[in-house]
Amino acid sequence: MNARRRTVLAAGAAGAAALATGCGSSDGDGGDASPTPSAPGDATGGAELAGTGDIPVGGGTIFKERKIVVTQPTEGDFKAFSAVCTHASCLVSTVSDGTINCPCHGSKFSITDAAVEAGPATRPLPAEEISVSGGAIRLG
Repeated sequence: MNARRRTVLAAGAAGAAALATGCGSSDGDGGDASPTPSAPGDATGGAELAGTGDIPVGGGTIFKERKIVVTQPTEGDFKAFSAVCTHASCLVSTVSDGTINCPCHGSKFSITDAAVEAGPATRPLPAEEISVSGGAIRLG
């Protein structure tokens, strides 16, 4: 019985460690446990998310499949953040009136720096790394 209990506890600890590793970091490095594969012919190493004209000034676009939100707080200033809410890990659903909005419990994050504008979230959305060149927004 003791050996079985140790196995269950070890499995639980391993699962918790995997969950913690999968969570975004707020250290600004855009760290991701699984690198995004490069698109064919992509010299910058990151897959193209959108054209710069696809992201509204004063708003943003959510890329659900990539779990990333790209915003353009002011013309030509592009930011990217995790689209996973820091409160309960729901995917944010809209960008409006200067905030990135989570449908689950009403958390709102600034499009400028992903700071919490309304809770229950207490931590900002982690930053994601993008590059902007030649009218294209790319991961990394």
